[in-house]
Amino acid sequence: MRTICSAQAAFVFYCACSMVAVAAPELDSLDRFLDSHCLACHDDFSAEAGLDLSNLDPDFLNGDAFSVWVKVHDRVEAGEMPPESSDRPEEREKAAFLKTLSRSLTAAEEARKLAEGRSTWRRLNRYEYENTLRELLELPWLPLKDKLPEDGEAHHFNKVGDALDVSHVQMSRYLSTAEYALKQAVATQVKKPAATTTRFYTREDRQFYRRIEDHIRATFPLVDYQLDQKHFRAWHSYRRKQHRTKEFLLPESHRKIKPPPIPTVGESDQKRRNREAMAVVQSTYEPMHVYFENFKAPMTARYKVRLAGYSIWVGPQAERDTYHKDVGEISPGRRSEPITVYSFIKPNDTRRLGAVDFQPESTVGELTPYLFEGESIRPDAARLVRCRPGDWANPLETDEGLPGAAYQWLEVEGPLFDQWPPAGHRLLFGDLPIEEDESGAVRVLSKAPLDDAERLLGRFIEQAYRKPADERSVARFLSIVQHSLATGSDFTDAMIAGYTAVLCSPEFLFFEERPGQLSDTAVADRLAYFLWNSPPDDELLSIAATKQLSDPEILRAQVERMLDDPRSERFVEAFLDYWLDLRKMGDNSADSKLYPEYQLDDLLTESMVRETRLYFKELIDGNLGVTNVVDSDFVIVNERLARHYGLKNVRGSDFRTVSLPEDSVRGGLMTQGSVLKVTANGTTTSPVLRGVWVNERILGLEVPPPPTEVPAVEPDTRGTTTIREQLAAHTDIDSCAVCHRKIDPAGFALESFDVMGAYRDRYRSLGKGQEVQGVGHHGQYFEYKLAHAVDASGRLPTGELFEDIRELKQLLTSNPEQLAHAFVDKLAVYATGAPVGFSDRAEVEHIVDRSAKSDYGIRTLIHKLVASKMFRRK
Repeated sequence: MRTICSAQAAFVFYCACSMVAVAAPELDSLDRFLDSHCLACHDDFSAEAGLDLSNLDPDFLNGDAFSVWVKVHDRVEAGEMPPESSDRPEEREKAAFLKTLSRSLTAAEEARKLAEGRSTWRRLNRYEYENTLRELLELPWLPLKDKLPEDGEAHHFNKVGDALDVSHVQMSRYLSTAEYALKQAVATQVKKPAATTTRFYTREDRQFYRRIEDHIRATFPLVDYQLDQKHFRAWHSYRRKQHRTKEFLLPESHRKIKPPPIPTVGESDQKRRNREAMAVVQSTYEPMHVYFENFKAPMTARYKVRLAGYSIWVGPQAERDTYHKDVGEISPGRRSEPITVYSFIKPNDTRRLGAVDFQPESTVGELTPYLFEGESIRPDAARLVRCRPGDWANPLETDEGLPGAAYQWLEVEGPLFDQWPPAGHRLLFGDLPIEEDESGAVRVLSKAPLDDAERLLGRFIEQAYRKPADERSVARFLSIVQHSLATGSDFTDAMIAGYTAVLCSPEFLFFEERPGQLSDTAVADRLAYFLWNSPPDDELLSIAATKQLSDPEILRAQVERMLDDPRSERFVEAFLDYWLDLRKMGDNSADSKLYPEYQLDDLLTESMVRETRLYFKELIDGNLGVTNVVDSDFVIVNERLARHYGLKNVRGSDFRTVSLPEDSVRGGLMTQGSVLKVTANGTTTSPVLRGVWVNERILGLEVPPPPTEVPAVEPDTRGTTTIREQLAAHTDIDSCAVCHRKIDPAGFALESFDVMGAYRDRYRSLGKGQEVQGVGHHGQYFEYKLAHAVDASGRLPTGELFEDIRELKQLLTSNPEQLAHAFVDKLAVYATGAPVGFSDRAEVEHIVDRSAKSDYGIRTLIHKLVASKMFRRK
């Protein structure tokens, strides 16, 4: 059984409750303290801040009352209650009150843990379900997460059982998703697909040559660095005729103007064919949407993809009208050009596969991605302008010309398989023979369907549940296979039905954890879903089976191994998606009029996410101190981010560690572009939103929601008032002032950064202000104006003053213990599926204290958490 039975739980809870009764004298002392110092402001009449303590239940086992008592404890301990304007208790009285209350709260929470455990029984979240099936079926590319409903969130994470409900919609999606995953694992043909190597030339691909014209949003044919005049004139003339007659608006089958020959020498001159290219001076964007149409992945598999091309420089172009220019003299590029490589499938679904840097000489970049059946390859010269129709310009154009990129060919090798049938198919059907039916679908053959089904189900259940399969479980799912066979399904579909039921069963979906000390197997599960966000591997399961995970040295060695394993990138991705809200990167875009330089700049937003993940991984790998969460003397950037941050001498798409100058505003997580983007709305920044984020995510201070009757502060984009002026009026309201004294200071410091994280000293407006000249990445002229100066100064609640983000960072890093506490709190929620409770605080303190010698290194904090009682108890 997965949980203790209700009768056992009730008995344990009864016994625990009998140990929690608070002595009458202690209750009287608590009441006296409230009467003397709290009820004047928090009785049933005044109830300031919505807090009525006059009828506070003294039963600490009452969950709602317990939360209020914790709030009282923390406010009194922090010196916030009673307020300075009231008569305050002497230190001895305050200490006695806190000691009594702390003892009572701890006893009550420990009693609940004894009966129920720290964490709620929970299911796999979307990330975990996807990774678990990827591991089980050995399909590392399997896309499942987005097929399931969004997970509930509690304490900023999607790991807490209270928020992970299981509705009928959820179960329906589990069924369809599991069935989809299983069908992806089945072999698609009898014989192993032959791996072939094929080269696809841009001069022979319609999606490249159909756009040959004489303007920026077009392509033009080259041979090395020479314009191929013959084919350029022929296709340019054809396109002009199409536009004059409006024939380009008709379907191709209705067009009368005959196109010229394909602009290539083809196989008649292989040497020249390899020198041919199609050039662009803008990045890939409609209607200049180039991709390799002649290649479509024949099946879902791994492929080697090689892309050839080079950077070019196009000399000054004679302008004939607003839109059309003569192509200038072509020469080798004056620098490299970063090329982002995407998979593409119509209508416009793309996945980033990687990047290569085209050099001034012909360059071949290689990637080894998984491609889905039917996907093509779309290259994008991401640094180049991505212009829209209208009155456009090129921000990279100078009097001497403009940069561009020339695409030569794509070479694809594959599909690549290590074995056939694939490992996932062998898990499902073993060595049973397969054949193709009349429709071409692969069917598994069985001479003894029920015997084979029983054998295969037993093995599958053992792998899925990560423990031996008992006869009862096998019989339960065998009945589904029998029913499917009886109602006309063939053996393949009947087995898929049985396997689908296994993957939707409680034993698969839910974690097996009982109140009290976790078994070694449960510890292995918890450890794997913590550091890999996926199931334990054979080595970890083997150690758990021999009950060796209770050995501190063996446990530490396993944590080291797992952090060094590539699967730890799943932890980095999932943890940062929720701790830092990186999953919200696509929730908004920068306003096109206020921030034109960021428009359609996919390279920038993609680089932001990559930077944060690489930075956090470096903190783990190097065991860097927790103060690096707030500030550091380095960043990990590519060229696009370096330019965004004002850093020089960084070229190319590869990320590398860059040392920062002493006066830099960068370093740490708070001033990374990704964090500054997810804490803005695309149009304006708010000290409130960013201040709440810093308090909750970095400092570990929960901020209560604002009163419903008080309207939110909306920044003024007209340039008439500053956000600081608006907040000053807002905080005149007593109910707002208390919280804003904590929230606003960090938010004010971060006002030095715009909605995409660029440093600024003045706000922008569309009304009043100083005009600015320039062209955005989307080819449109600037319309915004520079308005009021940014004031990034503030005062912390503890009284310290700062002038800017640099000084704020110095103040925050001067208290590494607080940063370590906050980080461990977040890590504990993610790792254990439960928030740090009142009675856990001493354990967190112990973890932090034991990490001091390493300067509270991130890797050390992970080790200490895993070794703690919190981690090893449900």
